[in-house]
Amino acid sequence: MAALKELANGVKDLSVYLYLVFMALPIYQRASIVLLLPFIYTLVWQFVYSFRKDRVPLVFYWIPWLGSAIPYGMQPYEFFADCQKKYGDVFAFVLLGRVMTVYLGPKGHEFVLNSKLADVSAEEAYTHLTTPVFGKGVIYDCSNARLMEQKKFVKGSLTRDSFANYVPVIREEIFKYFKSSENFRLGERSHGRTNVMSSQPEVTIFTASRSLLGEQMRNKFDASFAQLYSDLDKGFTPINFVFPNLPLPHYRKRDEAQKKISRTYMELIEERRKNNDIGDRDLIDTLMKNSVYKDGVRMTDQEIANLLIGVLMGGQHTSAATSAWFLLHLAEKPELQEELYEEIMRVSEGKDVTSDMLLKMPLVNNVIKETLRMHMPLHSIFRKVMNPIPVNGTSYVVPRGHHVLVSPGFAHLSAAYFPQPEVFNPHRWDTETTSTTDEGTVDYGFGAVSKGVSSPYLPFGGGRHRCIGEQFAYVQLGTILTTYIKTIKWKLPEGARVPEPDYQSMVTLPLCPAEIDWELRTKN
Repeated sequence: MAALKELANGVKDLSVYLYLVFMALPIYQRASIVLLLPFIYTLVWQFVYSFRKDRVPLVFYWIPWLGSAIPYGMQPYEFFADCQKKYGDVFAFVLLGRVMTVYLGPKGHEFVLNSKLADVSAEEAYTHLTTPVFGKGVIYDCSNARLMEQKKFVKGSLTRDSFANYVPVIREEIFKYFKSSENFRLGERSHGRTNVMSSQPEVTIFTASRSLLGEQMRNKFDASFAQLYSDLDKGFTPINFVFPNLPLPHYRKRDEAQKKISRTYMELIEERRKNNDIGDRDLIDTLMKNSVYKDGVRMTDQEIANLLIGVLMGGQHTSAATSAWFLLHLAEKPELQEELYEEIMRVSEGKDVTSDMLLKMPLVNNVIKETLRMHMPLHSIFRKVMNPIPVNGTSYVVPRGHHVLVSPGFAHLSAAYFPQPEVFNPHRWDTETTSTTDEGTVDYGFGAVSKGVSSPYLPFGGGRHRCIGEQFAYVQLGTILTTYIKTIKWKLPEGARVPEPDYQSMVTLPLCPAEIDWELRTKN
């Protein structure tokens, strides 16, 4: 005991001595040491890490805490490809103070998306990012069991019968937009130039709100309401992933938008409650009637409003980005537009397209499928590690507190799975298949989904967090595409090319200018 006390006193005396020596140095030397220490620590930590045989290879970095954030944030797929050449499919990198273990390819999809719930957590990975956007008590601000039940509540409005009703109202909203929006003004103009990053977010929010939330709620939406959703969208950036709240303008706009949208939903919910006006019209009615958890707890009206924000945000991300991308790619291929027109007219016999007709239009669906291959909305999917997990077939163990990352979008763009992956070619899906051995289905609480996630093509994710809106997305996007094709022709402006992707948001969007020149289609 005395020896330990003596050692402690010695350490204390040494600390005091070093402090006095440090303070005796000129101020510029002290400043240099303070600046250099984090860099020295970073290099020493990486050196020690490199000797650990139970850790995956770590991508070297110079800048403390920042790590590989810049190359990853600017061009994630290029970053992954460079790392794959050096380290193989499994490696780790530091992202803003967090160690991210990446596993590329279908085996990585299986490793992350089918990991045990006790071992990895989407809630712990995302809640600080999503809760300020969606609100309390929903999506990732609740237990996984609660989230699975919330998905089941919503899925009740995503049936084949409901899709039959959605298609005509989606088409009606698009025609309204064509006539009233400054992006088109059909009736006043027969041609023009449109920025698809202006038009498609608006088209998406108007069509989704009308079909899912009903005409009452749609009437409350206008271009300014679409802008509120755009402000919410800007809450999904890498900096928000690390710092949920900062005194910056886009944080303030995010919070104001969340309050205004939530208040709008609450007003309608309260009005229906007051008038006992709860039927079977829309998702709002469905949630007001059926959102009771298995343990008997009922969702509060505020939680219903928050969940509605989450549902529309999910569709907003996927459909706005995807429809913008397929308009741009088709602008390069007028012959493909004509091929689509012929398919639509043949199947529909010149009548309005229905949900059943959409199922009989392979080229329409393959255009959507190919767009999602080339431009998966989320380039990275994260989970936080809650218990150490071994990497199959290796000596590596990912420790508790680290994150795992999977990127189906990287596999989508790999020549190992898709020949000429950089070429937009919907006809590749005429013969190409991404099916794997049937591994059966599993019900995580919101209906049966495939157990298998080892396909190289997973645009809607997989496992318990698989997107439940896949069928609705195809209905919405199919209706948008067929309505555009039947109404207008379009091309890229002279000398323009399809824009490069912008990866600085959490959603893969085209860099501006993202414009098309359109003209009214002459009916045959």
